[in-house]
Amino acid sequence: MQRAPHIWRGRAARWRLGASVVVLASGCAALEPEVTEAPSEASATPASLPERIELPEPGDEVAAHFQALEAQRLSNDLLRREPAPRDVPFSVPDVEDMFVEIALFDEYVFEGGRIIERATPSRLRRWDDPVRMQMIFGDSVPAEMRRADRALVSRYARRLGSLTGHPVSVVNQGGNFHVLVLNEAERRAIGPQMRRLVPGIDTVTLELVETLPLSVSCLVLAFSRSGTDVYTDAIAIIRAELPEISREACYFEELAQGLGLPNDSPRARPSLFNDTAEFAVLTALDEQLLRILYDSRLEPGMREPEARPIVRQIAQELMGGAS
Repeated sequence: MQRAPHIWRGRAARWRLGASVVVLASGCAALEPEVTEAPSEASATPASLPERIELPEPGDEVAAHFQALEAQRLSNDLLRREPAPRDVPFSVPDVEDMFVEIALFDEYVFEGGRIIERATPSRLRRWDDPVRMQMIFGDSVPAEMRRADRALVSRYARRLGSLTGHPVSVVNQGGNFHVLVLNEAERRAIGPQMRRLVPGIDTVTLELVETLPLSVSCLVLAFSRSGTDVYTDAIAIIRAELPEISREACYFEELAQGLGLPNDSPRARPSLFNDTAEFAVLTALDEQLLRILYDSRLEPGMREPEARPIVRQIAQELMGGAS
């Protein structure tokens, strides 16, 4: 039986259901939905999920909403693009604590078919097989945007591979990490394609994707076909209506979180993994978290008591012993 996917919501909050993770962006969240056939895991990130989801209106209203949101954030000095801002230093203890909080805790749990906000200790999860990212664009996405986004994701995949020491690439076919760029109408009709990409995916997860509220810009679902703590598949959903800076921030956050960083923290600074949307790029702190995640001294399934001393040692090495 397939374990639930982890879900994160980017740029807002996170939940996680079962053994999979989902990350939603607009806020960030992680949760684990259930899959009834092939084992899998998923991840997402929202601030909170309303009991009755209000569907946004299709068409230009969605694009206008996100354009106004990006403009507001920029006017409030959010969506910063400095990877290593001098005004937000961090230390070895910061790296240690943030790794434990973001990689080894879930912000949301899935119980009785509902998503519940509850900080919950979890286990380390990551990929063993090479990560093959495959981009799938809806018909609404202009050719120029497809070219630019594919080039961005290709560069970012190489960077993620360099940081983690794990093979990460962009492929035209045969992917195991699908990046879907869809407008409102295309996403609402994505159910059949999701079932083909992840056979046995549960209806709760499908409904989450199809009825995504405007509070969520993007999300990622990470699955484990073996029902273990090793990811084998992932799906990221990126809204095609997002303006450039917000869309790029979604790629940066969701693709990194889909590698095994499911949680979110208001204490994570400077970091993408924070609901405030303060940063729109992968930061120096985020890079350290990715390096630690794929260090061979850590193993999938580890919990905080076992992992923390190892994380502390790795952090000290990476930071040159700086306190």
